[in-house]
Amino acid sequence: MDGIDLKIKSLRIEQGFTLKDLSEKTELSVSFLSQIERGSSSLAITSLKKIADAFNVPITFFFDSETNHNYMLQTHDRKPFQLEGSPTTYTRLNGEFGGRNLEPLLVKLEPKQVQNQVSNHPGEEFYYVLKGAALFTVDGKEYFVREGDSIHYPSEVPHTWENPLNEETIILCVLTPVIF
Repeated sequence: MDGIDLKIKSLRIEQGFTLKDLSEKTELSVSFLSQIERGSSSLAITSLKKIADAFNVPITFFFDSETNHNYMLQTHDRKPFQLEGSPTTYTRLNGEFGGRNLEPLLVKLEPKQVQNQVSNHPGEEFYYVLKGAALFTVDGKEYFVREGDSIHYPSEVPHTWENPLNEETIILCVLTPVIF
């Protein structure tokens, strides 16, 4: 995630936005955006998506990655990544083609990891626990999702997740809209 702060600032200047303009488009505070541009604050994926949308660029613009032009993604081509300031490891599982609507990811949660920021955004989220367990809070209700269980909900409702276990949790996640 090195360089995201510089890419955001560069795009903002290129497109003639002030921090206030970007704040209005993203509903993120001017001070938070300033901290992001200076590299002194970490950025949640939902905030990065808002920024990408404001600049009318795909979120992948902010990541250095090779594009897979095949429908199939082989194991050796997977490149796990982490968002700045987050212990969550994501691995893209999709092929590349125009008009893709689903975002399949493998998600690894560290032991006792808690997501502190409540999310809500357009789309849907589906999670299937492959190993371990996760506690999802969706629209104020808690769901303890164990290995072999799944949960599916509209992303518009407030939601968070955490790994309450002393071991890592691995989850298959399928989201809309495409964010990476």
